[in-house]
Amino acid sequence: MGQLIVRGLDDSLIQTLKQRAARFGRSAEAEHRAILEQTLRPETESFAAAAARMRARTPPQTTDSADLLRQDRDRDHGVTTS
Repeated sequence: MGQLIVRGLDDSLIQTLKQRAARFGRSAEAEHRAILEQTLRPETESFAAAAARMRARTPPQTTDSADLLRQDRDRDHGVTTS
């Protein structure tokens, strides 16, 4: 496994990392590793989760598809409705 050395970090950032690590009961190194993994690993979203996310962004449809088909049929056959 590789190693990563990060130089030139602000002391307050290091202190924040140590505090965050303590909250989760980890060492600063383990917390650093966890942050990198969470940030850099590609997310594998399930199809169901992706569909739910897209569905949430789409406004609900209030038009009945049978009505749309009927309108197309009537238009194509020259039927007029009042």
